[in-house]
Amino acid sequence: MGSSAKSHLASIQKDKSEILKNLTSFYHSFVDVIEFRENVNELLASMDNCQMYLDINVNYDLTKGYLDLIVTYTSLFLMVSRIDDRKVLLGMYNCAYEMSNGSSEASYPKLGQMMLDYDHPVKKLTEEFTPHWKLIADALLSLQFLFLRRNLKADDWRSAHLLSVISVPVMMLTPAVSDTMQCEYLSLEIMERWIIIGFLLCHNSLNLDPSCLRLWKEAMQCSLCIELFRDEVIFHHKVAEELFNSMKGYSKRIADSKECREEAASKGGAIHRERRIFLRGAVKELSTILAEEPGLLGPKILFVFMALSFSRDEVSWLVRHAENITKTKTPEDYVDSNFAELLFMMEELRRLLHKFKKVIQRYFVTYLANFDAVLLNETIQNLSVCPEEESVIMSSFVNSLASLNIKQVENNETFDFQGLRLDWFRLQAYTSVAKTPLILRENVKLAALMNTIVFHTKMLDNLDSLLVETADLTPFCFYPRLFEKMFLQGTEDSTQLPYLIAFPMVCSHFSSCIHDMCPEEARNSALLVLTAAVHPEREEMSCLIFSSELSGSGDFRKLPSPSDPGADGNV
Repeated sequence: MGSSAKSHLASIQKDKSEILKNLTSFYHSFVDVIEFRENVNELLASMDNCQMYLDINVNYDLTKGYLDLIVTYTSLFLMVSRIDDRKVLLGMYNCAYEMSNGSSEASYPKLGQMMLDYDHPVKKLTEEFTPHWKLIADALLSLQFLFLRRNLKADDWRSAHLLSVISVPVMMLTPAVSDTMQCEYLSLEIMERWIIIGFLLCHNSLNLDPSCLRLWKEAMQCSLCIELFRDEVIFHHKVAEELFNSMKGYSKRIADSKECREEAASKGGAIHRERRIFLRGAVKELSTILAEEPGLLGPKILFVFMALSFSRDEVSWLVRHAENITKTKTPEDYVDSNFAELLFMMEELRRLLHKFKKVIQRYFVTYLANFDAVLLNETIQNLSVCPEEESVIMSSFVNSLASLNIKQVENNETFDFQGLRLDWFRLQAYTSVAKTPLILRENVKLAALMNTIVFHTKMLDNLDSLLVETADLTPFCFYPRLFEKMFLQGTEDSTQLPYLIAFPMVCSHFSSCIHDMCPEEARNSALLVLTAAVHPEREEMSCLIFSSELSGSGDFRKLPSPSDPGADGNV
């Protein structure tokens, strides 16, 4: 052993207690990664063995959960590969542990092997997911028509009168419904991430199936980078090209990736700018009408969540690209002087949902009890096959819905449909495997109705979490300099002064980024909120807002206090 190695060991021996104290959390986080990896691999193998069927339009929760899982798994190992000196720190911890306990830490051999295996994470992940290619490809292909229908230009939205409740006056009171309710407000950004990362894992599908190739190319043209985790991004064109370069028979896919990157660079900025322009007008019209006629929040609630989701996607795209795309021939693509207006309109929709929560609850209590329950009972009765266990579960759905009444809202009773939604998730799993008596894909009407019912129940007990899903703006939490820069750009445009209050309002979203399993982040998040909301620049904002009010140009709609008419949700 060289003198340098002996010196390092002596240093570790001397400071072993401090090393163990400071690196224990770091080390055991990697142990958690091993455990997570083993559990995921076991689950994925079980799903393959059961010959599970996945379709976002049928078993929505199951398919979404699966795609979220494989993307989270992939993102995790890409993040691990970005940690500097991970091997050195893990080795140092194990050395200190061995000096203190006389033997290596039990998980160290597995950890060491994992560090070696994932030195080149993308290549290793594609090898690891080889047995799961068919199920991944099937799940992704179920997004084909949904993604193409959602990924449209602003002119197409305008022609379709998207989000307009007054385009057909006689239909104003008709409920906005769809056979795929939850898909209508599913984030386009999330679908884009599923498709890009999913087809990296099952890349042979791109050579074998033209539908897979078309869907992949459509997603690859949307952005120049996608979110990996918070402010960490991945430049997916580069990653795809590096992977395909290492394999034979993928020269056409490399050319496709380069073509998509050029398309995203040359046209993507203009497409997203036009979408933001459309959404500013459409969301403003929607919020104005709903503020005047809050009774429309019941039948048109789907439009609200679509508006929030579409807007959040565009906000997220702009934030991500403005921060990460520094070398560009069209820098104007990543600047929006009217950005504050879109943020404000999103906050206005959120405010309306909170203010008229009881209006929404009254509508959906009646809808669930008098329509959904009756239709579900008829649908169950018409099933050609319905085993006893599934029949008991679905009968309990009918009973739960039929027992609802308007007095529960008036008495401020707390609704809780988590059990119903979990049972439906289980039922999706039971009925989406081979050799099951009740096959869900052969009973699409039942699937569509239950997915609609799940959405309706969330209007009663889960409105806040649905707002987090569709309108959460926590990305700003991790881009503080960009947040300030966008605010200052707004101050330079007098038409945006009435909307600048949206920036401090957005700070209230930041608490959503804290996970229950990471409570230690709570303090850091609180500091970020305070830094963003009580920054010296906010003094300038306060002055501008005050001046705007004095001059009569202000257009603020104050948040309701308990004494405001309608603050209790009554119309």
